[in-house]
Amino acid sequence: MRNCLAQNSREQKALYQQYYGYSLKVVFRYIFHYDTAVDVVNDGWVKVFRNLERFHPEPGVNVEMMFMGWLRTIMVNTAIDHLRKNNFLQEIGSLPEEVWQPEDPGARSDGALLYKELVKEIKKLPPAYRAVFNMYVIDGFSHQEIADQLGIAVGTSKSNLAKARMSLQKILKKNDSDLTYAICQ
Repeated sequence: MRNCLAQNSREQKALYQQYYGYSLKVVFRYIFHYDTAVDVVNDGWVKVFRNLERFHPEPGVNVEMMFMGWLRTIMVNTAIDHLRKNNFLQEIGSLPEEVWQPEDPGARSDGALLYKELVKEIKKLPPAYRAVFNMYVIDGFSHQEIADQLGIAVGTSKSNLAKARMSLQKILKKNDSDLTYAICQ
């Protein structure tokens, strides 16, 4: 990462390529039109490279995991900014199949399939519910952080999460899916 800070374009490209798929999957939970999601990912990477000097891994901590968390936060914030700018308009689209393939060849394919099915069901939620669900359940934001980020009350965040869960439960029960257990936890 030091080389990326020194504006080494080869190292920046390698970092971008290594985490591009991860970034796209994070953004796609919020933005469902592939071309728009790619644009948001690229906007997020501009922010990553502009702010890389702010990334300070703690000693003794897995640097890659810490970086992925920092990257995820930037991608989520960039996606939310895009949605807010467009008044949370629902977008329709899908990702190419190769994006869903595990980045680690030894990874279990059933986990990727479960994730893909979960994202497909989350897409059916109204935009406000979907944003709160993603931020709270998947990305681990607190209700206060969600409220601050979306410009809503904490109670609204909690209410939207409850309604999102109820909606997903109905969708999944209707589809008789194994995802119900994962969402209701």
